[in-house]
Amino acid sequence: MKSLLKSLFQGIFLAFALPSGLLCGFGRIRAAFTFFAQHAALVPGLPGDYFRVAFYRLTLDSCHPESRIQFGSYFAHPQARVSKGVYIGSYCILGQVHIGERTEIGSAVQILSGANQHPRDEQGRIQSSEKGTFSTVQIGADCWIGAQAIVMANVGSGTTVGAGAVVISELPAGVVGVGNPARIVSVGQPGSH
Repeated sequence: MKSLLKSLFQGIFLAFALPSGLLCGFGRIRAAFTFFAQHAALVPGLPGDYFRVAFYRLTLDSCHPESRIQFGSYFAHPQARVSKGVYIGSYCILGQVHIGERTEIGSAVQILSGANQHPRDEQGRIQSSEKGTFSTVQIGADCWIGAQAIVMANVGSGTTVGAGAVVISELPAGVVGVGNPARIVSVGQPGSH
């Protein structure tokens, strides 16, 4: 009965999100996608969680209905994938990212679209993101990304990223990475953290 009720709510919120999805060309009209993604971030409570997942099911490369996206969090790019059982805490900003199954992301985490979005010219002047390189960051399954972490590189399955860590280099599977820049402080089997 609970599963049936949950499926019913998912269907209802998918219908509510359909106009937003249509107006942004299902994620293809960039300015409209940004507007509706930020709007969806501000819908409060459990209805907001359902609405955000429904909107992203319509606009991201993929978003599993059995995921949860908390208040204030949004995707800056539609080139993202959210797998089954993913939890995203409040006030996260997510770029081009693929998030593996059962990964949990704490509040105020930023996952950037790589580390080369704002290059400098020959004189050292910062250039706009249009001249930068965007890449997809892979977050493996069963990861924990602690609150206020900033992630710019891949994170292997079963890895824990400590709160406030800044990940500028890839972290392999089954480790704990902390600090700025993040360094490995513990190695073990995936799932042992």
